[in-house]
Amino acid sequence: MPRNATREDGIAWVTGASAGIGAATALELARQGWHVAISARNGEALAAVAAQMPDAVFAFPCDVTDAAAVADTIEVIEATHGPIALAFLNAGISIHNQAPEIDLAAVHRIFDTNVLGVYHALAPLIARMASRRHGQIAICASIAGYGGLPGAAAYSASKAAMISTAVGLAIECRPLGIRVQCVNPGFVDTALTAKNKFPMPFIMQPDVAARRIVGGLSGSGFEITFPKRLAWPTKLLNLLPYRLYIALMALSPAARRRSTG
Repeated sequence: MPRNATREDGIAWVTGASAGIGAATALELARQGWHVAISARNGEALAAVAAQMPDAVFAFPCDVTDAAAVADTIEVIEATHGPIALAFLNAGISIHNQAPEIDLAAVHRIFDTNVLGVYHALAPLIARMASRRHGQIAICASIAGYGGLPGAAAYSASKAAMISTAVGLAIECRPLGIRVQCVNPGFVDTALTAKNKFPMPFIMQPDVAARRIVGGLSGSGFEITFPKRLAWPTKLLNLLPYRLYIALMALSPAARRRSTG
């Protein structure tokens, strides 16, 4: 069984760390003794996060949609601070996109960031960790990945892809000594969820979510999901036959908001 990464193994790396869950998780890891490299496109915001704990958090601006830039960033981090022992691949975007107006540019942006952006990090990370025979990677998906959601079909699909990716890689990476986990948050109060115009049950603050994530990274489970009172009913809902699931979701506030204009 692959073991959990420790601070003695090297540095942690968090993507999408200029705000929200990523920033809060990076700072929580630093509070628990990790040295943390953080990446995001917004260099100024990234530097502001690093400035909160300058002896432990180090900014490496990077656009995850650029595969060469991601590989170069990983190389620079390891050359500067040692091996990446723990990676939280968190960068992601959400763009509302609902029929009948399908914005193809928005769909491309969602998949470029949420899916390909993760794979751009996975490929060099897994190669490096496999050569060392240890490492830990957590992929941030979402409860939205359990099933298609009205108003967020492309986003839900991108997160479903990340859940499947994490499951497959957890199996493939076991003999390589690499531990792979999946993080499936519910609603967290960030710039992404601020765009939602419907009720968000059990919404959490980023620092609370970060503590759940970091606690899960040191645990033995594959999935880190929260809050449980939202995650488990959502899992059960997705066990229904599709015709029942679709009928029930058609009654949701997100679906009714479009139908009523």
